[in-house]
Amino acid sequence: MTEFWLISAPGEKTCQQTWDTLMTATTRTNNLSTNNKFNIPDLKVGTLDILVGLSDELAKLDAFVESVVKKVAQYMADVLEDSRDKVQENLLANGVDLVTYATRFQWDMAKYPIKQSLKNISEIITKQVTQIDNDLKARASAYNNLKGNLQNLERKNAGSLLTRSLADIVKKDDFVLDSEYLITMLVVVPKTNYNDWQRTYETLAEMVVPRSTNLLFEDQDSGLFTVTLFRKAIDDFRLKARENKFMLRDFQYNEEEMKADKEEMTRLSTDKKKQFGPLVRWLKVNFSEAFIAWIHIKALRVFVESVLRYGLPVNFQAMLLQPNKKNMKKLREVLNDLYKHLDSGAAAIIDQSAMDIPGLNLSQQEYYPYVYYKIDCNLLDFK
Repeated sequence: MTEFWLISAPGEKTCQQTWDTLMTATTRTNNLSTNNKFNIPDLKVGTLDILVGLSDELAKLDAFVESVVKKVAQYMADVLEDSRDKVQENLLANGVDLVTYATRFQWDMAKYPIKQSLKNISEIITKQVTQIDNDLKARASAYNNLKGNLQNLERKNAGSLLTRSLADIVKKDDFVLDSEYLITMLVVVPKTNYNDWQRTYETLAEMVVPRSTNLLFEDQDSGLFTVTLFRKAIDDFRLKARENKFMLRDFQYNEEEMKADKEEMTRLSTDKKKQFGPLVRWLKVNFSEAFIAWIHIKALRVFVESVLRYGLPVNFQAMLLQPNKKNMKKLREVLNDLYKHLDSGAAAIIDQSAMDIPGLNLSQQEYYPYVYYKIDCNLLDFK
């Protein structure tokens, strides 16, 4: 369970008292959640109009950055393919696992200087994550094209003997080449019909070279045989062969073409291996960057909403709760009882459709008498 509730409540006499009250209600008398203080520095407040506008912008930015975090995580899983069990160990933030990063959150002063306005900080994050999103699209497109081309070639080397590549099966000595009159054909024969083939192939048409058949390869269902005949007998032979469930494979031996196919396969396989390492490293670095940006947006949202709800001077305690899965409903009830005095109209969960308070951005989430945002660290679709 890696769901967190990021909440804030106004400072009582001190913010420490607010924290102690929460701890008493949720952990000391029962086991509803594991709690950590969520440290938000003294950010520049700005004007009320700016905060109201920023509240809506941050909600959209939050959704966008979360989508990029999930895309990078999911693409990491796609790239690792058979090593998907190693995905989680690659999804780190600042070198630590996501739960540790969230519970020990410290504002990154170097990336997001708090002397800047809230608007400027949100623009820094927007620019940074948009760049990650664009780079991901470009890198994923290039790698997927390479992977797709390789898979297409691999598919050609597998499957039915009627369609698969024969480059690894046939060799020059299997064919009569450069003859004006004779040609070697390839025939796919079901395993159950081997005896019929050996008994009848010489009589399927006139001018079939006696004892000219050889079994070159077989899969689970069929075998690939050669047969040599005069060119003028091809049509008759094809027709009679089909009637007997023997399928002629259209194939012309071309050494240069087969060599080119093998070289292309080797090249694509080598290119994929070369790109794999740098791509995984890029995904690790930029997942970390995007996740860190996302948690900073949560911090910005808590700050903005807390000022809008609780007023100035800035005096609130942000707290990160990891609910005990079995007690989530009880935890919600305890929090509502604890903070219902903050908004008498929201003592119970209020249907957001019945409310429209400018700046509180209720359209996309449930409304509670305290500031609340969910952080879900389950970022992958597969289990």
